[in-house]
Amino acid sequence: MITELHHYALEVPDLAVADTFLRDFGLDTAEKDGTLVAQCTGRGQEQVRMIEGGAAKRLHHVSFTVRPGGLDAVRESLERLGTSAVEPPAGADERGLWLRDPDGTAVQLLDAVPASAPLTTEVLTNSGGGLQRIGAARWREATKEVLPRRLGHSLLFTPRPAEMTAFYTEVLGLRVSDTIHHDQVTFLNAGQGDHHIFGFISSTHPGFHHSSFEVPSVDAIALRADHMASQGYRQGWGLGRHTIGSNFFHYTRDPWGSWIEWFSDIDQVDSCWVAGDWDVPPHLWGAPPPPAFLVNQEPPPQT
Repeated sequence: MITELHHYALEVPDLAVADTFLRDFGLDTAEKDGTLVAQCTGRGQEQVRMIEGGAAKRLHHVSFTVRPGGLDAVRESLERLGTSAVEPPAGADERGLWLRDPDGTAVQLLDAVPASAPLTTEVLTNSGGGLQRIGAARWREATKEVLPRRLGHSLLFTPRPAEMTAFYTEVLGLRVSDTIHHDQVTFLNAGQGDHHIFGFISSTHPGFHHSSFEVPSVDAIALRADHMASQGYRQGWGLGRHTIGSNFFHYTRDPWGSWIEWFSDIDQVDSCWVAGDWDVPPHLWGAPPPPAFLVNQEPPPQT
């Protein structure tokens, strides 16, 4: 039913700080109904929404697009489970169908066709026996296309990975791509396409771990990371290549203790893909992650 991750939303203490950070990251920002929204240059689709809130950052909601007519199938799934749709939370777009996952996070489903990502020039490489770039100096071209093209995926912290996986697969139709250490990390896909568009990291309580945006090349990853460091955002992890998903990556720590990632060259799943459970580190090569990388910085929900 789900076709892609449409956007994610965070509640943050200061929208001016969020605006500066997202623009430094390479996104276009605008005010919308008292919130801050961001999208990729050349792509007319909201990818981030920031709502001004309390002293600590919190995950506000996640939003997905579904196939035409898919909302009816979701309603049928909810009826079978005895679960009802909910009202959208304050500060959210009221369109579509709203529900809450087992962690209580608001989930928006939009019956909409995803916007196309802007086209980029094919990256020609000279590697192994394949010589594609002859008579041209790569370094002279490397700075031309470096901006994020699209939101690829987000991962959340959860204290109940099995329940969350069951909800997003059995109710919303996502599929398990792979797991690490059974359910320490779970990756979910929406069918043919990126290895994962969503996923979970086991934690003591719910929270937002990271979002990830595709850029055209590994050069773009490094150049954007260098730019963020020059703007004062020096805490990060990368450059490296992941094990699960195989993508090149670099993460920058955001002003609220979570992470934002650039990626390129991610694995593509097909109808024959078989999910595995792996005992592997998070990266194939590169520096190890910083100690804070898997620390849930959001405060536990109030009881």
